[in-house]
Amino acid sequence: MVAVTVPFLSRTPGSVAAHDATPGAVATHNAAAPQRLEITKGGSAGRPRIYFGGGRQVGGIDIDADYVIVDGYTMNRPEAPGIEIHGNHVVVMNNVVTAPQGDDGDGLRFFGNDLEILHNTISHTDNSTGAHADCMQTFATDEDDVASRHVLIDGNRCEHVDNMCLMAEGPNSEAGDGSGVGVSDDWIFSNNYCQTREASQTLMVDDVQHLTVIGNTWAAGPDHAVGLQNHTTDAHILGNHLDGSIPCEVGIDDSSRKGYVGPTPRCEP
Repeated sequence: MVAVTVPFLSRTPGSVAAHDATPGAVATHNAAAPQRLEITKGGSAGRPRIYFGGGRQVGGIDIDADYVIVDGYTMNRPEAPGIEIHGNHVVVMNNVVTAPQGDDGDGLRFFGNDLEILHNTISHTDNSTGAHADCMQTFATDEDDVASRHVLIDGNRCEHVDNMCLMAEGPNSEAGDGSGVGVSDDWIFSNNYCQTREASQTLMVDDVQHLTVIGNTWAAGPDHAVGLQNHTTDAHILGNHLDGSIPCEVGIDDSSRKGYVGPTPRCEP
C-alpha cells in the first residue's frame, strides 16, 4: 500500500473522536424504515461537526454543509446516490453503501472543495434498469453541482460495480453539458479497490487537471483501467496493480498528454 499524506485538512482520521462524536449529534431513525440523513449544519475550521453513525442504518445521506465529518453509517438499498456531498472541507469515511436504487444508481456523488472520501465500501451498483451506475461520480453543470478541487479518495472498496469506479467530468466536459465555471483539479485517487463489471474503463476522467492515481487495485472486467480525455493534463499514474485480464492500463487522448507521467498509454480513453 502506498502511504498518502493528507494535504487538505489539518487533522488525521484518527483524531475524529476528539471532537463531539456522539451518536446523539444526529436524529434517531426507525430501524424498520430508515430515513435519509440530511446534514445541513456544519462546523468551522479546526473544529468540524461530527456525525458518527456507529454502524447504524440510514436510508442514504445528503450533505449540504461545510466542515463536517460523516463516519460509520450503513445503507442497504438506499435511494441513489447513496451518499451525496455538496460542501467544502467535508470528510466521508467508514460508511457502507449496498445496492443503491433508482436515479442513475450511483453509490456516491461529490461536489465541492477540500474533500476526503476515505475507507468506504460501495457495492452492487446496477445498470440493469438502464442506469449508469458508478461507484463514485462527479460533474460540474450548475451552481449546485460545482467543480471540485483538492480531493482525496483513499482506501475505498468498489465491489461488484456495474459501471465505473470513478466517473469524473470537469466544468468543460466533452459531453458539452458543463457549466464552464471553475476548475476540477488537485486530486489524489489512492489505495482503492475497483471491481468494474460492465464499463469499458474503471476510471474515466474528463477535464480534471493535476490528478494522481497511485497504489490502486484494478480488478478484472474493463477493456482498460484508466481513461484520460479532454485536457486531463498533468496526470500521474503510478504503482497500481492491474489484473492480467485487462489488456490496457491507460488510454489517453492528445489533449491530455501534457505533463503525463505513468505507464505508456496503449489505447484510446
